[in-house]
Amino acid sequence: MIEAYKINKTYYTTKKPLKVLHDVEIRIKRGRFVSIVGPSGSGKSTLLHILALLDRFDSGEYFLDNHNINLMDDKEITGLRREKIGVIFQNFYLFQYFNVFKNVELPLIIRGYPPKERKRMVEEVMEEMGLIDRLKHLPNELSGGEQQRVAIARAIVSEPEILFADEPTGNLDSRTGMKIFEILKRLNKEKGMTILFVTHNLELARLADEIIYLKDGRIVV
Repeated sequence: MIEAYKINKTYYTTKKPLKVLHDVEIRIKRGRFVSIVGPSGSGKSTLLHILALLDRFDSGEYFLDNHNINLMDDKEITGLRREKIGVIFQNFYLFQYFNVFKNVELPLIIRGYPPKERKRMVEEVMEEMGLIDRLKHLPNELSGGEQQRVAIARAIVSEPEILFADEPTGNLDSRTGMKIFEILKRLNKEKGMTILFVTHNLELARLADEIIYLKDGRIVV
């Protein structure tokens, strides 16, 4: 389902080019639960963003569910991402002038769900996140951990085929982090959702089906 061959990525700064990924190759079957670990600056988030169709790579080949990303234009890539992918961002990226309900509802609006169905689905996922009483709050009225849970709810509410998560438990205490991890595992097992998550938590990483180690932009076997 996810096949990447010799992926390279360089960021060009005012000082000098910074190559962050070197000939990265990954093959992940549908329904797998995969963790990506490595030291800070190893290219984990960059790789995740490329696989989630949020960033372009400089060279290599990428196939997502038999779609050749190299041959697709920006409009086609956006459509594929909306159809199949959910993303949990490390920095939340919540809309500050929308309340919690509207933030979580957005993916359902984009996918064309009717209002009653949207309301039911938002309330269900927020109940699971323990934030059902925060639906009318604005993001700046929530703690960092609560904002993280809202971001997670927004990513999973539409039950995407593939979920990419960048440090999904990084702003949570260990107990809440484990609860969120268990929710993701359940979605993986019951819904067949393919999940790739970046984490510094080796305890959680070891619970995945597979661990990918990155160091200096290269996969370490």
